[in-house]
Amino acid sequence: MSKMRTTERLRKASLKRKKNVKSSSQSKKLCQEQIKAEVPRILTGKEAAYHSFKDLIEIHSIRAFLLSWYDKSKRELPWRRMAVTESDLNKRAYAVWVSEIMLQQTQVVTVINYYNKWMQRWPTLQDLAKATLEEVNEMWSGLGYYSRGRRLYEGAQKVISEFKGEMPQNAEELQKQLPGVGRYTASAIASIAFGQVTGVVDGNAVRVLCRVRAIGADSTSSTVIEALWMLANALVDPLRPGDFNQAIMELGATVCTPKAPLCSECPVKAHCRAYHQVGFELSLKKVLKKQESVSKRLLGNTLSKISPTPDIEECENCSLCLPDKESWVGSLGVMNFPRKAAKKLPRAERTLTCVVTRKRNAEDAEEYFLVQRPNIGLLAGMWEFPSILLESEMTEKEQKCKILDRLTELLGSSVTEKNFQYLGEVVHIFSHIHQTYVVYSNSLNSASIDTVKQGRTKCPSFRWVTKTEFQQSAVSTAMKKVLQLFSHSSTDGKLLDKDVKRIHDSETNRNKQKERKHKASTNHGGKQLSMDSFFRPTVKESL
Repeated sequence: MSKMRTTERLRKASLKRKKNVKSSSQSKKLCQEQIKAEVPRILTGKEAAYHSFKDLIEIHSIRAFLLSWYDKSKRELPWRRMAVTESDLNKRAYAVWVSEIMLQQTQVVTVINYYNKWMQRWPTLQDLAKATLEEVNEMWSGLGYYSRGRRLYEGAQKVISEFKGEMPQNAEELQKQLPGVGRYTASAIASIAFGQVTGVVDGNAVRVLCRVRAIGADSTSSTVIEALWMLANALVDPLRPGDFNQAIMELGATVCTPKAPLCSECPVKAHCRAYHQVGFELSLKKVLKKQESVSKRLLGNTLSKISPTPDIEECENCSLCLPDKESWVGSLGVMNFPRKAAKKLPRAERTLTCVVTRKRNAEDAEEYFLVQRPNIGLLAGMWEFPSILLESEMTEKEQKCKILDRLTELLGSSVTEKNFQYLGEVVHIFSHIHQTYVVYSNSLNSASIDTVKQGRTKCPSFRWVTKTEFQQSAVSTAMKKVLQLFSHSSTDGKLLDKDVKRIHDSETNRNKQKERKHKASTNHGGKQLSMDSFFRPTVKESL
């Protein structure tokens, strides 16, 4: 009986071994097929030797290390939870879409609160499509880059009206069909929501890829951008494309940061060419320092000419390397990568702005007069205090006349300068404009309140709002700064915002400075005072 049992056990073990061998061969075959399929995605050409992934084993190693790190270290974010827990593909894609649009040029900590409020109010595409643009602008107020909200709203309406509520499910169609969705956003939605095997290249991914493959050319150039997309598509994990793309962006946001990167904590530092280059430089310095006393007699002045950067073969006249060896800055380390072209300075503009207030009676709350901006251009459809762009330099008197004429046009009755006063200046930086608001205020009396014209076709839409309603309206951060200046000028004059500066009268200040300089030059013969003179007792002049 025991022999029979032993025989049966041996037979089962043999069958199991055969099954395992068959399974192993199948896995090996699948792996080989996967590698074969990935070969065309690898960058080829002169730059491939140093700036690409020729070794498929290295690619699989990077994937494994990065995904393992991401699973342990990722931040818990609301849109990531939605991408994992939401089974409905359209709802999942919508949740990812909203987060990706909000995260453009905006930090995660700022976005979280806006995202949660947005998803509570409009949890589906259908809900957003039923909203009004005014409601969307109000929700977006303070987040900046206001055209993003409008395009998201227009995109939702297009999906409902043209695609029967079904989101396009690949990157190519997402980019083609949805307003405001570019190559990166389309790839992010497609990979995270629909599992499409496509890489992503955002600011964080650019930094990681440039350092991992030591790409030192201008990262905004078309040559580098295309090379980065090829690298991203070669690296992306075919089994977990969404997680991998989020992992590489998470690495750039938390470890491989623009300044003070945490290289010791990086899961892929073993594969990072920038990290190795820094190590090479440090090793070279140690060797040179140790041999300096002996080698100086032999090498003479040639010692100082030795380059601290490694000699990279096969990269002669490379379009992806640092421009030249001299451009390597040892103190920067891995921060030598990536390199960007110098930013174009924002153009300077000055705008006249007037905070107009009224009270119907003593018991009523103070109200503010707002006008709506055009539906195209900067801050399209947003509300603001009456404003005029200054196209040339003006005296304060000319500024007053111009703003009073504009108020008369808007309010439909003559506005005098009885309660008109200058408050100061507010500076706000847009992405491409350095805007200075020259701020005035004007308080309307009860007699002029009822003369405000409603429904004039040539004038923009306008409305009166309380301070609470102002904060809930679709107003820009710049207008909130203007209100802050007005509020503090009405109380104690202390300003809290660093971008808000109180200027009483620039002409008076300049004249006073001139008078002081003139007195100083008269009393001391125009000579510069020595330090000792400040400590001498004052000599009174005899009468």
